[in-house]
Amino acid sequence: MLDNFPRGTICIEDIEMGMTRHLRKEVTDEDIEMFAQVSTDRNPVHLDDAYAQDTIFEGRIAHGMLTAGLVSAVIGEQLPGHGTVYMGQTLKFLAPVRPGDVVTAEVEVTDIDHGKRRVKLDCRCMVAGKKVMIGEATVLAPSRKFD
Repeated sequence: MLDNFPRGTICIEDIEMGMTRHLRKEVTDEDIEMFAQVSTDRNPVHLDDAYAQDTIFEGRIAHGMLTAGLVSAVIGEQLPGHGTVYMGQTLKFLAPVRPGDVVTAEVEVTDIDHGKRRVKLDCRCMVAGKKVMIGEATVLAPSRKFD
């Protein structure tokens, strides 16, 4: 019964082609520092203004995987939502995300295999309407048959 799933979870039986969900988040200095601490990626291009100024980015940038993590949040919280299992993800980073940027992470259903409960999602992150990351995720969606 669907009552066992949190509000907003979409079971495989209800997923449709073209469905989309998104979130918006401002990437802060604190987010970048916390990601560096958790991931142990302390590359100075993310943390040191003086160092980063002399790179091709001409300033600090967020970790690419921090940006990709926003896609994970959409998948794990909205589409399909709680109970979803990540099976794979491709990523291509197109432009840097800087502290203070507002990122829109969006996923769109592009393929459904009801028998295997697998869903393919087109994934993208944008800043001010410009794509900064694209990719594709394959997930195992929750099902009412297994609760």
